[in-house]
Amino acid sequence: MTIRTAIVAAVLALSPLAAAAQCSDSYIDTTAMSCVQGTVWDADTRTCVPQTNS
Repeated sequence: MTIRTAIVAAVLALSPLAAAAQCSDSYIDTTAMSCVQGTVWDADTRTCVPQTNS
């Protein structure tokens, strides 16, 4: 196996990891949209918290 073939094989083997890392942000956005009415998404605790009016 040549070095070039090994590099190509490594890139192809690792590319699903890059795709999975990009999908993790969309999961957080989807979760944020699923809070019940009267609550908002708190990114620090990653939970829905009661909405306070100022």
